Amino acid sequence: MPAYSRSARAARALVGFRAAVAPLAAALALCSLSPQASALSKRDQAAVDALSQRMQSAEARYQSALVKIRNADPTGRQDSDAALEDMEDVIAACLKQKGCAPSTMLAGYKRLLKANADSVANTDEDAEDAGQLDSDGLAADVPEAARAAALLSDDGQRFVKMVQYNPAVQAGIRRWLTDLRGPLMQSYDNYQYMRQLMWPEFQRAGLPEALLFGIMAKESNGRVHSTSRVGAAGPLQFMFATGKRFGLGDDGSGFDTRYDPKQSAQAAAEYLNERLGQLNNSIEMSLAAYNGGEGRALRINNASGGRNFWDESVYNQFPAETRDYVPMVVAAAWLFLHPREYGLNFPKVDSKLAQLRLNRPSSIYELTICMGGSGSRDGYMRALRNLNPRYQADSYLSAGTTLNATTRMVSLYNRWCVQGKRADLARTLVASDANSAIVRTGPLTVLPASSTGEDGTVTYAGTSAAAVPTTVATGRPAPAPKPEPKKKAAPKDYKIQRGDTLTDVARKFSCDTRALAKANGLKAPRYAVKPGQRIKLSGCGD
Repeated sequence: MPAYSRSARAARALVGFRAAVAPLAAALALCSLSPQASALSKRDQAAVDALSQRMQSAEARYQSALVKIRNADPTGRQDSDAALEDMEDVIAACLKQKGCAPSTMLAGYKRLLKANADSVANTDEDAEDAGQLDSDGLAADVPEAARAAALLSDDGQRFVKMVQYNPAVQAGIRRWLTDLRGPLMQSYDNYQYMRQLMWPEFQRAGLPEALLFGIMAKESNGRVHSTSRVGAAGPLQFMFATGKRFGLGDDGSGFDTRYDPKQSAQAAAEYLNERLGQLNNSIEMSLAAYNGGEGRALRINNASGGRNFWDESVYNQFPAETRDYVPMVVAAAWLFLHPREYGLNFPKVDSKLAQLRLNRPSSIYELTICMGGSGSRDGYMRALRNLNPRYQADSYLSAGTTLNATTRMVSLYNRWCVQGKRADLARTLVASDANSAIVRTGPLTVLPASSTGEDGTVTYAGTSAAAVPTTVATGRPAPAPKPEPKKKAAPKDYKIQRGDTLTDVARKFSCDTRALAKANGLKAPRYAVKPGQRIKLSGCGD
């Protein structure tokens, strides 16, 4: 959406808010002139305190509603209206309550007016950065920042102090902003496409979104098919045994659900809450367990009497990888919440989910080529793969297959991939075989010449000049007519050759890769085959 449109929308919101609170502000101003009692009974004081708390609660709910509105959440407008109604009730009660100072209530309205005005000013300031998130977007979600801070400590300040004064976290922020800036931006881009699948699982578990992003950025950069050298797999890198404990693994079809963003997020939320319960609600120790093993973290925690992760006696017992992992996750979480402070402009991603039904056989590679890069810096291959983890990028998918996509992708598919030059070009490029560039020939056989005719025709041993047809125009031998090729019956099986993959076979015989794998009992996502193995060509045809 163009920046000027956002600015206009924010301005309209500010005007609407001022119109809504103007009568209340006027009433408060009038009431502030009335004298207050110098001394209050305990009952009156308790009533005033209760009204003050109600006003603060309503103000906080209104701020949360603003975040929802900016994130296009339809419940945001309802929540903001309800919060304003609560403020009206509080003001009405304040007018009747002895000792209630209307000027105190007016301060809340001033803060809300300033928040709206700042929102408009920030949007106008960055109007030239069309296509970027505004400063109060997802990454600057104030309630989310408060949730992250609350998770790290009871007073809500240790998260801030950790970032401000902990050299390891400071170094992590520096690395994300310099050498790892590209991976950080890619992580955010990838996460936005999967956010609607992953974030609700952490939200239900009471865990902050920033923590989810920090773990995912450090573990996989948001690539669902990422696999480590020790066997950890998926966007949140679960080991097989640990994943199995939390419901991840083979789902019966050969697909490992560790690669599924929604199910892996659910498992990670359960795992972290289990660790928090064992490790004194310490987020750093829980992250250390996530990376370095829960058994080790629990032993160190118990032996130290529950000391903090940064205590020397605790910190030095973890391997170097874990000592690096914890501050890097915290640093990524902090940058997710405070991008503007560090000069980060996270890209705006159109991530509204939609279903894409293939009109013709295709693959994710082919879709990536024909969709192009409109609206996306790096194209759509990573997004398509992340949203469809069951399929490999080169898997041949039959017509009628339904893929997870976004509304933008569906629009581009219908425009460029169903028919036309770009669709044909994409199909040609994907079907190309590098081995076809190698020309293989046998030894040449030279036939001896026996005689030369008057017209210059050369005859060879075993032939006669009369047997060699000529063209009328040149008198040269005419090319022999090519015999009509006999149509071969489709083979029922195929012997795997060296270098073959199941996708190669599917493309060669026009098969659906997944159906071919199922018919031969091959497990996703690799569909491994060996040279010499015979596979059934089930459901294949020209």
